[in-house]
Amino acid sequence: MADSALSIRTITESDIPEFQRVMAWAFLDDPRGVDSKWLKVLEHDRAHAVLDGDEIVGTAGILSREITVPGNVQAPAGAVTVVTVKPGHRRRGVASLLMKTQLHGMHESGEPIAILWASEGSIYRRFGYGELATSLNRMTMPTRMAFHPGVSVSDTRIRQVTREEAMPFMREVHDRVRRTRVGWLSRVEATWDVQLADREVDRDGLTSYRYCLHPEGYVVFRVKGDGGPRGPQDELHVRELVCETEQAYVDLYRFLLDIDLATEISFYTAADDPILHMVDNPRKVGRDFGDALWLRIVDVDRALPLRHYSSDVDSVLEIEDSFCPWNSGRWRFTVKGGEATVARTEDPADVSLDVASLGSAYLGGVRLSVLKRAHRVVEHTPGHVDALTMAFLSAYEPHCPEVF
Repeated sequence: MADSALSIRTITESDIPEFQRVMAWAFLDDPRGVDSKWLKVLEHDRAHAVLDGDEIVGTAGILSREITVPGNVQAPAGAVTVVTVKPGHRRRGVASLLMKTQLHGMHESGEPIAILWASEGSIYRRFGYGELATSLNRMTMPTRMAFHPGVSVSDTRIRQVTREEAMPFMREVHDRVRRTRVGWLSRVEATWDVQLADREVDRDGLTSYRYCLHPEGYVVFRVKGDGGPRGPQDELHVRELVCETEQAYVDLYRFLLDIDLATEISFYTAADDPILHMVDNPRKVGRDFGDALWLRIVDVDRALPLRHYSSDVDSVLEIEDSFCPWNSGRWRFTVKGGEATVARTEDPADVSLDVASLGSAYLGGVRLSVLKRAHRVVEHTPGHVDALTMAFLSAYEPHCPEVF
């Protein structure tokens, strides 16, 4: 229950300094002032402040984006960001007021999907966000690793260029590729400055970014130098590797593995990144999995028909959604030829689940059959969970390569 003394409104230009201070204090950071990279993408008409009297005690924003969903469909999504509560004001309903305002606003504007990166895993499920809608795979591997004999590296030249030369090419390639990768987001102009911010404060002791172009892709990385008594032991920290073709993947990975003076590569990438199956000794590739996007279905009847499905199914879903009650109840979910229809029904439920479970499964990253085993999904009619699981799967693991 929200504190009756609290109020909420969109921010104005004069709110920005205090808005930033609250953000910084909540994340245990130092305020960046006008140098904050997030100011470049913050949409003031979609950024909210919760006030206790005249004091800002909570912040949240929405970035207007498109997300690629199965079927290479570009779906409008509200990318939720900078959700904070000022220390000393927690457990008073501040976050609930922010979440309710955002979700009701997206419902009214027809934005069917909300997404976020969670700073803490225990917070957002209670607001209907499903965890692991996309996963994150941190891979580390030694350089000089050989590919298995079936991998053919082309003689295409890969060029290291300046940031200014790389940017126009990277924007074009990224926009083409993101339309074919489930979980990837559209980028506005300022997003590039945020994702590839390269001030000294952004480098964490590493070098500036290196930009390397292939005719069908690119890679951006930093270097952690280490020139100890054993000789150069540099590490390559890959920020982005974006490829339009399988050949570009092979060529760019070979390029990275063969860079002189480097001994290790690290990269946050998709769970099904093909490099694990390209090298001749996959045991040398270290992997560490974590959650990435959390996804919230704002409107069941708008979101489910947006994406393509892998098989036909006809099930009645009983959905629980206490935070957005317009989603609660029974829905007949029918897929024919990959296309879905969703309609209210009074028929008995085949499957019951909450809206957070539906959000986890929406992009195909979490199987409903696994959620059933976790007691998150209840099957009333035998066989329907398995049928729904197969329908929601897609050819590739969903992946979101950028934090917002």
